[in-house]
Amino acid sequence: MKRKSLLICVLILMQIFLTSCWSRQELNKIAIAVGLGFDKQGDQYQVSAQVVLPSQIAGSKGGVAQAPVNLYKATGRTITEALRKITTRSPRQIYISHLRILVLGEDLAKEGISDVLDSLSRDTETRNDYFIVVAKNAKAEDALKVLTNLEKIPAVRLFSSLETSRKTWAPTSTVTLGTLITELVTRGKNPVLTGLVIEGSVAVGESLKNVESIDSPTQLNYSGLAVFKDDKLIGWLNPEESKVYNYLTNQVKETLAVRKCPHGKMASYKVFDAHAKVKGSMRNGKPEISIQQHMEADLTEVQCKDLDLTNPKTITELEQSINKEVSEQFESTIKKVQKEYKSDIFGFGEAIYRSNPQAWKKLRNNWDQTFVDMPVNIEMDCKIVLLGKVTNSFLQEMKTNK
Repeated sequence: MKRKSLLICVLILMQIFLTSCWSRQELNKIAIAVGLGFDKQGDQYQVSAQVVLPSQIAGSKGGVAQAPVNLYKATGRTITEALRKITTRSPRQIYISHLRILVLGEDLAKEGISDVLDSLSRDTETRNDYFIVVAKNAKAEDALKVLTNLEKIPAVRLFSSLETSRKTWAPTSTVTLGTLITELVTRGKNPVLTGLVIEGSVAVGESLKNVESIDSPTQLNYSGLAVFKDDKLIGWLNPEESKVYNYLTNQVKETLAVRKCPHGKMASYKVFDAHAKVKGSMRNGKPEISIQQHMEADLTEVQCKDLDLTNPKTITELEQSINKEVSEQFESTIKKVQKEYKSDIFGFGEAIYRSNPQAWKKLRNNWDQTFVDMPVNIEMDCKIVLLGKVTNSFLQEMKTNK
């Protein structure tokens, strides 16, 4: 009985002394940063932090109208030094555990991003669920200045927009820190990042006027993918080429394809299932890649009056037309990446390694040169599943009646 009483006393004492939160942060002493921007200024790094103003988000009444976020920035020889120096401008310590978006300036991305990523990979407070993008033809600082409609906090809007775009449109890619570092250290696969474009004047975008009108004069849009070779930005893919990349890396959840009808005008298809099988092999001592791309789509819009969709032959012709156009798009995109950028962003090197590890050991040290001239065979298989609520369009009836 005495032992039990003693044990209970010990447990009670442990609860008293061990229930404190050693890493707590008082809310009135921190500034919560939801967006970070990295730029290069000479031989130093500039860090911009988009900080939430709780009073504006809560919708307090009265007082002077104020933006929902503030932007603090500082320069330093390292990223962590610049972050610490921000405290000379901010009354509170910058807290980045709730980071939603990291924007890299294009000039910095061209010089190399591995050094700036090191500090984030070491930080014990940051989570790995934020997205990383590149400000196309712009500074990261300017991208974080622009105020946005619908979502009060611009960094949250950028995060949500990129996530939604990846799920429903496909020419964008959601890349986290862990994914980016993995692709940087993996031979046979170079990384890509989504491009962020500022449309309009930055001066107007950072003022409250930008969110007071229905159609904001300055907007932030995602467009294309930034192509990297090792850790340096070397070029861009346009939206259609970016979609090819996502098809080949099995990142397409859903998208829309617009293709010509056999005899002119256009038709739209909602692609709801897409998966690619990328296989590597060795033939006569040289590597080659075979791609089997499967797609299933529903017809969503038809502008062609002369299509009889009740005829199975018409559906077959449409499928053949789609296969031909998509194959050509795949070929031109792969050739552009091979000849112009000479950077294996598709992971073809990984496919060779999976199929023949011994051959890969001989190829990996000279893979960039081998990748440029490697033959790639494409087999396309697109199936139209549904035609929507109607078969033939009313356009067909209009033509018949006339």
